[in-house]
Amino acid sequence: MNFAISYSGGKDSALSLYKMIIDNHKPVALVTTINIEQKRSWFHGVQKELLDAVADSLNIPLILCECTPNEYTEAYESGLIKARSMGASACVFGDIDIAEHKSWNEERCKNAGIDCILPLWNQNREFLVRETIEVGFKALIKIVQSDKLDDSFLGRDLSIPLIEKIRQTDSDVCGENGEYHTFVYDGPIFNHAIPFKAGEVIDFGTHKAIDILFDGAEVVQATV
Repeated sequence: MNFAISYSGGKDSALSLYKMIIDNHKPVALVTTINIEQKRSWFHGVQKELLDAVADSLNIPLILCECTPNEYTEAYESGLIKARSMGASACVFGDIDIAEHKSWNEERCKNAGIDCILPLWNQNREFLVRETIEVGFKALIKIVQSDKLDDSFLGRDLSIPLIEKIRQTDSDVCGENGEYHTFVYDGPIFNHAIPFKAGEVIDFGTHKAIDILFDGAEVVQATV
């Protein structure tokens, strides 16, 4: 089956992509929403240059859905329709067990005329984050929820000892409730690691984020 994937740059979308590939399905596009003002991905704040570099390393075309908050749903559905025109019969999502997210995904896919697939759905959260680490993904913590995790977690790669430290804060070790977000820069489906450098820590009040900047040669991967 040819599929697109809703790709945030984080660990759950990377693991979903991995699972589909090892099951012999073919990815035809990464679909990513971009804050049109900030030129970064919505929610994870990933720089466009980094997204291009990820697409290049994965050798998968990137569909950027640039939008304002009011345009988000329409822009996303347009991205799915473009993916369908590239041969995708389904879109894959990395959501685990939040019903509202699943319903939103299904509605967008229905409107775009494709199927909705959630490879991680209703699996154990801790099992999934451990699997992400054990299969070899390198996932850096980029954003933390300030009332759950302090900024000492920012810029650190997920590891078994680190998820134990996250557990000690009474946070979900998978971060599915928004305690943290990650940026995956290497792993078993990457052709090469993404070169990056860590910038400043930015305090948004409810959240803190470390700025991650692309640090390599010009990326030749084309955005579609």
